Amino acid sequence: MDSFIYLDYQATTPCDQRVLEAMLPYFTQSFGNPHSDHELGQQAHHAVEQARAQVAELLGVMVSEIIFTSGATEANNVAIQGAVKYLLKQGNTARRVITVCTEHKTVLEIVHSLAEWGIEIVVLPVNHEGLIDLERFKEALKTPTLLVSIMAANNETGVLHPVEKLAQIAHEYGALFHCDMVQAVGKISSPSFQHIDLASLSGHKIYAPKGVGALYISRKPRVRLSPLFYGGYQERGIRSGTLAVPLIVGLGAACQILQQERHTENLRLGYYKRQLLEGLRKAIPMIKVNGSLVHSLPQCINLCFPGVQALDLFKKTPHLYLSTGSACTVSSFVPSYVLIAMGKSTEEAFQSFRLSFGRMTMQTEIQQVIDALSCAYEDIMAGR
Repeated sequence: MDSFIYLDYQATTPCDQRVLEAMLPYFTQSFGNPHSDHELGQQAHHAVEQARAQVAELLGVMVSEIIFTSGATEANNVAIQGAVKYLLKQGNTARRVITVCTEHKTVLEIVHSLAEWGIEIVVLPVNHEGLIDLERFKEALKTPTLLVSIMAANNETGVLHPVEKLAQIAHEYGALFHCDMVQAVGKISSPSFQHIDLASLSGHKIYAPKGVGALYISRKPRVRLSPLFYGGYQERGIRSGTLAVPLIVGLGAACQILQQERHTENLRLGYYKRQLLEGLRKAIPMIKVNGSLVHSLPQCINLCFPGVQALDLFKKTPHLYLSTGSACTVSSFVPSYVLIAMGKSTEEAFQSFRLSFGRMTMQTEIQQVIDALSCAYEDIMAGR
C-alpha cells in the first residue's frame, strides 16, 4: 500500500497494539464462557470484571453501573427505548422525549421510533456554532418529559455540549438524561455523573476493537430499564447473551491506557489542530471553521473550503484518508444534516469536511496535510 495519512479518527481508530495483546489469550487460552463455574469460565469472568472496573475508573463511576453491549448503537437503543418502556409500564403520565437536531443518526432514529408508542418527539435546533439555547431547552421541559438525550461531542464538528448543566436542568424538571459520549470519552475530562442517568460509549472510537461498547446506568439515584430482548440474565438482566470476552478485555485495556495517557495525548492533538488551522488559514485565507472552536474537541475540526467541492479536494489528495462527515451516512450523497442545521447552505455543506487526528498521527504529517490541501485547493481554483 502507498503511504497515506489517516485523518478519520472520528469514524474509527486502529486497535492499539497493547489492546490486541491483552485480548489474544481470551481467544485461544482463557476461552471459557464467563458464566460457567469451572476454572476456564472463572478466568473469563474475572477478566470481564476487571474490564468493567477499568471502564468505570475512566468514567469515574461505580463498577456496578457499567454493562457491556455490542457497541454504542445497542447502548443507545437499550438506554432510550429501555428507559421509556419502563417508565410507561410504571404508569408515568409524561409523553415527551427531547433531543437535538445535530445528534448522531442512531439517537435521532431511535427517538423518532418512539412516536409509535404515543410519544411526542421534540427536536431542539442549534445556533450557528452548533450549540443549543438553554432557555429554549427549559421551555421544552415545561411539558412533562420522560427523557432527554443529548450527546457530549458532535461526531462531525467536534462541538461540545455542556452536558453537566443540561443534565442538571433536565433533573430539575423531572426528566431522565441520557448522553451519547462516544466521541467524548477519553478526549475531554470526564464530566460529573451526578445528574447523568445513562451514557453510551463505543470501543472502536478509543483504540479498542469494533463490536463492543458499554452503557452506564446510574444506581444512585437508581435508573431502571426494560430489556429490549430476552434470553438469560446476563448484565443485570438488561442485556442478555453470552459476553464477548476478548472484545470486552480489549475495551477495558483501552480505557486503562486512556486513563494513563489521555492528558498528554490530548495536549499533543490539540497542538496539531492549532498548527493545522494556522497553516491552512495562511495558505487559504478564505477557509472557514464550522462550529465553535472554543467549545470543541482537541483533535477534530470541520472546515469549509469556499469555491471548491470537498469531493474534488479528496480526488486531488487520495493519500489523505478523509471523510465528509458521519461514516453512518456517507453512502448517501446528500449534504450534512448537521451543517445544514447550523445554518450552512447546501453549497457550503458540500464544500466542507472533517479532519480528525489520533494516537498514531505524527507531527510531521500535519505540514504534509497543509501542503497537500493548499496545493489541491489552488489547482482546483485555477482550473488545473
